[in-house]
Amino acid sequence: MTTLLIQDQLHRPMRDLRISVTDRCNFRCSYCMPKELFGDDYAFLPGSELLTFDEIRRLTRLFVSLGVTKIRLTGGEPLLRRELPVLVQGISAMGGVEDMGLTTNGVLLGQQAEPLYAAGLRRLNVSLDALDPELFGKMNGRGLKSGIILQNIDHAVNTGFEVKVNMVVQRGVNESEIEPMARYFKEKRITLRFIEFMDVGNDNGWSFKKVVTKKEILERLQSSFEMEALGHSYFGEVAERYRYKDNGAEVGFITSVSESFCSSCTRARLSSDGKFYTCLFASSGLDLRALLRGGADDASLLKAIRAVWEQRSDRYSDERTEQTARSRTKIGMSYIGG
Repeated sequence: MTTLLIQDQLHRPMRDLRISVTDRCNFRCSYCMPKELFGDDYAFLPGSELLTFDEIRRLTRLFVSLGVTKIRLTGGEPLLRRELPVLVQGISAMGGVEDMGLTTNGVLLGQQAEPLYAAGLRRLNVSLDALDPELFGKMNGRGLKSGIILQNIDHAVNTGFEVKVNMVVQRGVNESEIEPMARYFKEKRITLRFIEFMDVGNDNGWSFKKVVTKKEILERLQSSFEMEALGHSYFGEVAERYRYKDNGAEVGFITSVSESFCSSCTRARLSSDGKFYTCLFASSGLDLRALLRGGADDASLLKAIRAVWEQRSDRYSDERTEQTARSRTKIGMSYIGG
């Protein structure tokens, strides 16, 4: 299929596709799926409403034909989706896919690292918000200690994966873990990425007061470590990257709140039930599953996807205020895929 490069209203190409393969998760992190709202009786999507692997592959191929080169599998917790290596193998063999990664909380990596690697996956982002076992257990809402995640990170590295660790920093919650996390993963030579607390969805009690900015985190790190800034390696890279001078390990910052990167956002998102979103903070999306199951051919699907992207003008993080954060109805992170 011929590749057709498309741009939105702000001349941003579509280069990245984040695919949520499930809305379920085995954690109840307060900034994503607080247990007060996502209780044991919460009604997740039934299997029949999830995109099948064949449907995901078909849509992925179409997105690739419009310029997408990078795929990231997300959730929920993607490792809860049965037979995930089958999907990984199908996408990794697809022409035009230059890079594929997966974001996980790491709980199931001990069982699934080898099958995923054998299927062609090479990059993992593991979410870990604290080293302190008690604090981490409180934050994940399940009492699970950090030791099992650290063990599974080592296992993934030994399997051959390139691993990055994502830490969402919240004031009054886990900012005390900034230096311990930095020191631990520096010694491991594993890239740690600090993510500013964002107002994704409507259920995480976000406010500017709870945001620990990149500037503050960097100042704390520079009081203990010698670091140097690195430039972006490609258009649309969201992480602000730094390197420790003594051993070359890297840290990154995802600065959606303090230093918006809307102007270079190249990300499209596909929810687990087949809706196409053009922004992490979107309120609505295009129902591609309905088109698929209604018998739409590839030309019709491409026309629909292209029309949405070419009309895209999202720049929520540029425009965010306390008022918009409170009043705008947004899709939950566990549903849209982070």
